[in-house]
Amino acid sequence: MNLSYEEATELSVIVPVLNEEENLQALFQCLSAQRSVRLELVLSDGGSSDGTVARGRELERRAPFPCRIITGTRGRAAQQNRGVAHACATLLLFLHVDSSFDDPLAFRKALDSIAAAAAARGDDRVAGHFPLRFDFSGDPPLPYRYYQRKARLHRPGCTHGDQGFLMSRRFFQEIGPFDESLPLMEDTFLAEKIRQRGAWLLFPSPITTSPRRFQREGLLPRQTLNAVLMNLAALQRLGLLTDVRSTYKSHDSAGRLALEGFLIPLRRTIARLPLRERMTFWYESGSYVRRNAWQVPFFMDVMVGGKEKEGATEGKFLQRYDRYLERLTDNVAGRVAATVLVWGWFRMVTLRLRLKSTPCSPERSA
Repeated sequence: MNLSYEEATELSVIVPVLNEEENLQALFQCLSAQRSVRLELVLSDGGSSDGTVARGRELERRAPFPCRIITGTRGRAAQQNRGVAHACATLLLFLHVDSSFDDPLAFRKALDSIAAAAAARGDDRVAGHFPLRFDFSGDPPLPYRYYQRKARLHRPGCTHGDQGFLMSRRFFQEIGPFDESLPLMEDTFLAEKIRQRGAWLLFPSPITTSPRRFQREGLLPRQTLNAVLMNLAALQRLGLLTDVRSTYKSHDSAGRLALEGFLIPLRRTIARLPLRERMTFWYESGSYVRRNAWQVPFFMDVMVGGKEKEGATEGKFLQRYDRYLERLTDNVAGRVAATVLVWGWFRMVTLRLRLKSTPCSPERSA
């Protein structure tokens, strides 16, 4: 009996794109190299102004797998949601365009792993991601080794879209769709919903991704903004960042990230809150930071561990922190101390940004 197109397709690979003409060939080559899997590619374009769509149609004609190219409004969350609507497989893989795999059986192993995990659980409330590697010619710098190791953990805030998300369509419909209210970090928010309602699985084959966004924007400002956004998301206060949509730039137009465009308006918004609400905000922020203080000893593990070992996750510093310091600080005194540190850090950073962004008068510059 001949299977229909929908029945024959095991996996729909959904890739949001915006002005990615130069990266499409590498994506098609990567997917063409995958073996023992019947896949389709859904390219979800967000209104590219270059030749992305035309290049995609050219590559589609030569690809050994079916490809659908859809267009619509810009926004990674909206583009991925549209991709789901046009995908035909029961399993969905959300992938970044600059991701690649050295293992030609990466998808096959992932599909087998998620099937086994679902069978063991007795339901399909499981999603998987791949061990992360950054695309450097040699050993990556220390901060990138830290993020690679961190991506192997299944603690809150460690799972992001550059690791690839694989799950059933039914589970996605239960926890999704991607939140379209903000133009960034929609993948992180979905990852936390998966953690709350199901389980995460780490696949055996690594995924390689480009560090281009970090390199263009600057690693420190990008991670500073990510930390602020994660804090606001945990507090359900993302609405305080009223200007993020107009300030945030897509990768193709991004340069050095200007934190003042995000943090100075945020400081003004917080200052306008009633006193009791403002104090609650800072206390909750301090509590959030205290819960994530484990990242400091984890960074020490990565720093003293030398070259990353396959499968390495938690080291002795993190284990000791979990055993001793976590318990010592999990109280009102620990949360108040963290609150004071966070409040002082935020004031210091925003003051420096204000001074940096304020032009000097002729008298002062003389």
